[in-house]
Amino acid sequence: MALPTGVVRPEQAVPFALLTQRTAAHRFWQGQGMVLDSHHLTVWLAGLGIRVPSGFGVSLMPLRAPYQAAVEARSVALSTGRSVVACFGPGGPAGQRGFQGRSYASQLDACREYVHIVRGLLAHGETRLSGAEFATSARLAGLPAPDVSVGLGVLRARMAKLAGEVADVAVTWLGSASYLDGTLLPALREGAARRVRTGTDAGTGTGVDTHASPRPPRVTAYVPVALSGPGRAAAELAQAACGAHLQAPHYRDALRRSGIALEGDGGADDARKLVDGGVFLYGTVEEIHARLDEYRAIGVDEVVLHTSGVALTKGPRAAVDDLERVLEAAPDPAVR
Repeated sequence: MALPTGVVRPEQAVPFALLTQRTAAHRFWQGQGMVLDSHHLTVWLAGLGIRVPSGFGVSLMPLRAPYQAAVEARSVALSTGRSVVACFGPGGPAGQRGFQGRSYASQLDACREYVHIVRGLLAHGETRLSGAEFATSARLAGLPAPDVSVGLGVLRARMAKLAGEVADVAVTWLGSASYLDGTLLPALREGAARRVRTGTDAGTGTGVDTHASPRPPRVTAYVPVALSGPGRAAAELAQAACGAHLQAPHYRDALRRSGIALEGDGGADDARKLVDGGVFLYGTVEEIHARLDEYRAIGVDEVVLHTSGVALTKGPRAAVDDLERVLEAAPDPAVR
């Protein structure tokens, strides 16, 4: 499950993190923290005794050098004593220019180099790379730590193919089960097959068994959800959860490729299309699980329940209640 919104005091995250300890949730996920840093917040929670597996998806590459990203991910693993999934994404070109003064010349090349460095440091303790965007020759102090997996945020087929080549995990957002099944999962498998054919793990530069079956990255799908009820409207909840993304060109293009053509500027009409298209799940507990079964059926490894629409419109307590009700009815550990 995911922390649904950014918090301004660490105490506000406690009810959500505790759900990971006492329900079917397996991992506590956070996005990019723009007020409280997500890694710092997780370590603060560990200091309270809330030590749970954590996921960061996606952290924005322009905000941290790859060496710092590796240090932070392993620091969380050491502090919590639990596994970490650290997933990264370049963000949009406008954000890149705002954060670092320029956009990446190639989004895919930047992601390839970034993951190469982070995975090399975490897997082998050192890495060397002289790339177009990133250059590193460095080591991490050798310490035993819980597992840290490195992933990429995936919206479209080209990034999914790259993730298949270089990442441990692919994290999706605003992707219906049908879009994952028809577009993203085949691209992940294609990338994994290329990694085996070339005999090199593009993430670490080490050799792989060219006779092995291509094994694509694990797939984690962030899925926005809200339970139906009095005083709730699906379009309003979907707009609160996803409206900002619906204004970004790369998200609009990904949705178009999935068969959802947005015509407005991210308003209620566009948000309603997310509900109709199976991107935003709204309904009873039974109806939500019926839609989640579609992700299980296509082989998604982890579904992250994201209740930001509820948290932003009805408050954090309502978001906790929704998560509790959905998680209590979870038939198996696939719902996270």
